[in-house]
Amino acid sequence: MDKLKKFELMEKISRELEGIRNSQQAVLEKIAKVEIDNIELGDKLIESKIPDIYSRTAENSEAILEILNSFQEKTEDFESKNNIAKLREQQDINDATK
Repeated sequence: MDKLKKFELMEKISRELEGIRNSQQAVLEKIAKVEIDNIELGDKLIESKIPDIYSRTAENSEAILEILNSFQEKTEDFESKNNIAKLREQQDINDATK
């Protein structure tokens, strides 16, 4: 795999991880709403299970954020070490002359 293709794949994975992170945040918000709504309703099963579900989801969200931050740093390092801007510029020139 050439360096530009590798970088593009790394960017794609970063976007996908960001999407997962955003989805996890949305799930956490929905769980919190259910928990709040259940205060008035008082369903015992929801009351007993939702806090654990929220906790596990929050842990997963934190793990995803850790991976995302680390991977984004690796992507940025790869970009600077391999002069990706110059490679893209050269690719644009090559594409224009075809």
